[in-house]
Amino acid sequence: MKLLDRYIGRTVLVSTLVVMVVLLALFAFVSFAGELDKVGRGGYDAGLAMQYTLLLLPRLAYQLFPIVVLLGAIIGLGTLASQSELIVVRAAGVSLKRIIWTVMKVGLLLLSLMLLVGEFVAPAAEFKAQSLRAEAISGQASFRSDRGLWARDGNSVIHIQDLVSRDQVGRVSVYDFDEQHRLQTVTTADRASYEGDAWLLNQVLSSSVSADRVETSHLKTLIWQSLLNPELIGVVTVKPDYLSAPGLYRYIEYLTDNGLDSNQYLLALWKKAVMPLTTLVMIFLAVPFVFGPLRSVGVGQRIFVGTLFGIGYFLADQTTGHLGLVYGLPPLMSVLIAPVLFFAIAVYMFKRVH
Repeated sequence: MKLLDRYIGRTVLVSTLVVMVVLLALFAFVSFAGELDKVGRGGYDAGLAMQYTLLLLPRLAYQLFPIVVLLGAIIGLGTLASQSELIVVRAAGVSLKRIIWTVMKVGLLLLSLMLLVGEFVAPAAEFKAQSLRAEAISGQASFRSDRGLWARDGNSVIHIQDLVSRDQVGRVSVYDFDEQHRLQTVTTADRASYEGDAWLLNQVLSSSVSADRVETSHLKTLIWQSLLNPELIGVVTVKPDYLSAPGLYRYIEYLTDNGLDSNQYLLALWKKAVMPLTTLVMIFLAVPFVFGPLRSVGVGQRIFVGTLFGIGYFLADQTTGHLGLVYGLPPLMSVLIAPVLFFAIAVYMFKRVH
């Protein structure tokens, strides 16, 4: 029986890896083509565009994984079905539940690998990609919008125009307010670097604001204590969906401590937590494509319908997430809508197998 499990598992594993390679190649080509219109700006050439595209691959692999595991299971089991091997397996007394469990073990193995990619590789690669492109195009390592990065730290509002790296920034402005929200001081610096547990501001201009006058002083350096540390800067330079779970958790704490809305980051954190469930749902959904109403059609038709289901899941997941943010739904509820909906579809299709 273990030999049979290994055979089915190996077939599904190979199919899933092939699907991952094909989809990554397709999306990488599309991404690279989209970067070509930026080639020629500053020092951004085709070689750097290729590097940028390659750095996006870990994030794309993590993003596409639910669709990949669905198509991989459909193709793997479909190949066995088309060669009548599954008929022989079922005739030998192997239950459908045993086949599903074998496929799920492959999915869980790949999920473990993908979680490592999503937690450790993808965030760092995404940060590097954004930094690489912005530095090449602008001539300086600033990779936020023209408005820069805005953040709140207690009664202070911080504006950082240039993000050189996680621990080096340029053109910093700090606006300090009192408890009545009246402006007290404005501090600007040409650049700042994180040293120890504080920021060292260089070429500082500090203005104290009172009811009748403004006093200005120039300082060569100034020590600035802030909750906004390099780790948090690394978080806010990457979209929430591409961050690691610890990074999301720390930034949620930072936003909560400052009375700011953290639902967008809570949504991304819950998506990561629910990903194992999503993987199991996708595998379970693949079974009816082989044993259910589509068992008599060709592999190509199964792949086409499976692709439609995968795209449908992706759209449903994105739509419910954004609608949840707009209408103030709990993030966990928004995240669970798509998996529960497709699990219900899988159960309905599964019942038709019998």
